[in-house]
Amino acid sequence: MIGTNVAVAGCALVLAVAVGLVAHEWAHAAVLRLARVEYTVSYFPGRSEGVVSLLTSRPWAAVHPRPSGREPAWALRLAALAPALLAIPVFWLAAAGYVTAETPVVAAAAIGWLACALPSPQDFSVAFHARRLLERSRDPNAAALSRAD
Repeated sequence: MIGTNVAVAGCALVLAVAVGLVAHEWAHAAVLRLARVEYTVSYFPGRSEGVVSLLTSRPWAAVHPRPSGREPAWALRLAALAPALLAIPVFWLAAAGYVTAETPVVAAAAIGWLACALPSPQDFSVAFHARRLLERSRDPNAAALSRAD
């Protein structure tokens, strides 16, 4: 009985992380769409190796904003931090008493989903340096942005 609970909880964790990673990127895209900022979404970008590399080495999805430079900086900041809103349903379920130690499958799924609700270091970089990103997008002679910018 315990082995079955652990296996099902592990599967729930993996499934929650897989769905949560895509939802994380969709959260960025939803805010960019509402703010009327152009963007592209790519799934499994830069993949050419095997299955293990497909799942572990690079992002599963990526949203790339293409601002014209006329957008407000707050729109990019809000889009960068939007995945944090994914934590709201989990906190609601926990407050309602559905996420407990007696429900390990639900708890594992909640942990996986919350992990995806955390903004990434690149998200924080965009949030803190949105104005610089907009200034570079206004200048046609500016150097291309690296992932570190």
